[in-house]
Amino acid sequence: MKKQSLLSAALLLFICFFAMPCYGAVQPDSLAIKIGQMLMVGFRGLTVADAPEIAADITERRIGGVVLFEYDVLSRTPLRNISTLGQLSRLTQELQKLSAIPLFIAIDQEGGKVNRLKPARGFPASVSAQHLGLLNNPDSTRSAALQSARTLRALHIGMNLAPVADLNSNPANPVIGKLERSFSADPSVVTTNIRLTCDAYRTEGIIPVLKHFPGHGSSTTDTHRDFTDITSSWSEKELEPYRTMIDSGYWDPIMTAHVFNGKLDPLYPATLSKATIDGLLRGKLGFKGVIISDDMQMRAIADHYGLETAIRLAIDAGVDILLFGNNTAYDSAITEKATVFIKSLLARNIITPERLDRSFRRIMELKQRYRLDSL
Repeated sequence: MKKQSLLSAALLLFICFFAMPCYGAVQPDSLAIKIGQMLMVGFRGLTVADAPEIAADITERRIGGVVLFEYDVLSRTPLRNISTLGQLSRLTQELQKLSAIPLFIAIDQEGGKVNRLKPARGFPASVSAQHLGLLNNPDSTRSAALQSARTLRALHIGMNLAPVADLNSNPANPVIGKLERSFSADPSVVTTNIRLTCDAYRTEGIIPVLKHFPGHGSSTTDTHRDFTDITSSWSEKELEPYRTMIDSGYWDPIMTAHVFNGKLDPLYPATLSKATIDGLLRGKLGFKGVIISDDMQMRAIADHYGLETAIRLAIDAGVDILLFGNNTAYDSAITEKATVFIKSLLARNIITPERLDRSFRRIMELKQRYRLDSL
């Protein structure tokens, strides 16, 4: 039975990479693979040996990606996944070798204050988006982005959860403006700089991720810590960078925000909002690429929705990859729990196999396009 299961998995991989999007009869392992590819998970450990749970998530539960941090928030430990250049390079190669399907290895390397690769540990210094936006010089932005991309490539990290497309609408914003994460309050300056950044990343084979849709720049609170309502502060101009990028052919990933915006949906925050994701981002703006949630364990979601409800709403809304950073909260069994809930939602016909297929096709197309196994 185990041999037959492995053969079925191999057949599915062949279909994914060489005959995609051709789908025939569902193979015994295909559901597990499809669900696993929709999950990106954080973990504790400087080596795979330190983190047997993530090894099992990759080899048994077939997760599609991992996310790396340098600091463990809950334990206040400064060594989470990143110590030195050599250590990190070994870790990412170990992780990639475990996965039958090339793995998204992601990191938040925005530059400036949001910087997982610290100079104190031997990594190149970086500048903030705000610094680059004030310069608004194409050569400076391109140079900074290329440096980041080349560093990530040397470390075998294939996805950067950047650049930030938020407008600096509120400089006192505790999670965007105060951390200098936005290029500018001017949509045209933001668009120019995120385009240069994305182009530089692609040159080095690094996947860019625009964030945080539909705009987090005007908020007064932090979604890591609490419910965040931007109904009265948000404006449509915050969509301009996304609209312009999508109209010009952008189809790399976009990350959602957990902000609540009653102008777009009177019930749910963006990550869980079908009106915002399926209706606005996919429908009105015409985005066809992969949509990644912000961390589903942030308190803006976790304190107000049960895990199963949050997963159901996010998938129904149109999210392709559910991100569980395991850093604002830690649950070594989060992948198992998410898998059980998704299977239950399928069994009860609350979500359909066709809905999973759409996400799976988008994820596999992105992995094919970037050939992550060649990093």
